[in-house]
Amino acid sequence: MKAEEFDEKFDAGEDVTAYLALNTIRRPGYEQRRVNVDFPIWMIEALDREAARIGVTRQSIIKVWIAERLEQHG
Repeated sequence: MKAEEFDEKFDAGEDVTAYLALNTIRRPGYEQRRVNVDFPIWMIEALDREAARIGVTRQSIIKVWIAERLEQHG
């Protein structure tokens, strides 16, 4: 399908998801990159307690807290 056809369908309110390769979609600026950070044991234990308290993983709570801090200063 040509881009013009796709745009016409989209503008007409048609469902165009069948024409998208959803498994390869990337949000600019949200690509993942692995980093390694060493934490003292007391900090890991505190992170694990808080993560268990709210029902998320350690990685999730670290991401959320860092994102919140960056938004405050960004």
